[in-house]
Amino acid sequence: MFKIKIFTSIIIFSFLLIGTSIIKNHTREIERKIYKISKSIQKKERDHNESQLDFYYLTSPSSIEKKIEHIDSNQYIPMDYSNIFLNIFEFLDIEKKIVKQRKQK
Repeated sequence: MFKIKIFTSIIIFSFLLIGTSIIKNHTREIERKIYKISKSIQKKERDHNESQLDFYYLTSPSSIEKKIEHIDSNQYIPMDYSNIFLNIFEFLDIEKKIVKQRKQK
């Protein structure tokens, strides 16, 4: 009878010890995932706030008028459509062409 109690208590203790370590490892993995996700959320929120600030600043008519008032009418020249790039790759392609032409000369 005494041996059965000791054997049962050892088995229960071992089961609880192993179960605790498994649960602890799973919670640690979950905490890491939560930390990574919260960091990415913070970064995206910061980018969103900066984008909103840029948008509000750049689209306000008063700020554009102030900028144009400080520029002389002779210095202000509207940009050609060919100088507006839709993405960075178009700009880089044109830059490469210009560099190749300069090297050939």
